Amino acid sequence: MMIGLDERWLKPYSLHPNRIAGIAPMSGQAITHFTIRDERGISKKQPIIDETAPLFHVRSDAPPLLLVTGDRDNELLGRYEENAYLWRMMKESGHADVSLLELQGYDHGGMVEPGIPLLLKYVRQVCPEKREVK
Repeated sequence: MMIGLDERWLKPYSLHPNRIAGIAPMSGQAITHFTIRDERGISKKQPIIDETAPLFHVRSDAPPLLLVTGDRDNELLGRYEENAYLWRMMKESGHADVSLLELQGYDHGGMVEPGIPLLLKYVRQVCPEKREVK
């Protein structure tokens, strides 16, 4: 998500993230990552949104975005909710192509298998001119 939302990551390569056809994280961390919070001595239960978080870089002109998570009651700590917040803030910013899918009954690891067909469908949607993904 950071490569597609935070323009500074591709800048050294003279690229702009808007060249990305679409962003499709599977149970992506939208707030400041657990690792960064651990490094700073911040509890996993303390939500932080700083420059290292995708939510910090909400913008209306970002590439299309498909957010897929497991069931909010089975996912990692707050993972569905942070993705829902990202979805809402992208909508509020005027982003026209952002979707949120919650895979009912699946946890963080289990959501991948039912999420793959959704990901493939999304790739075909955002890259229709590319060869078929099998």
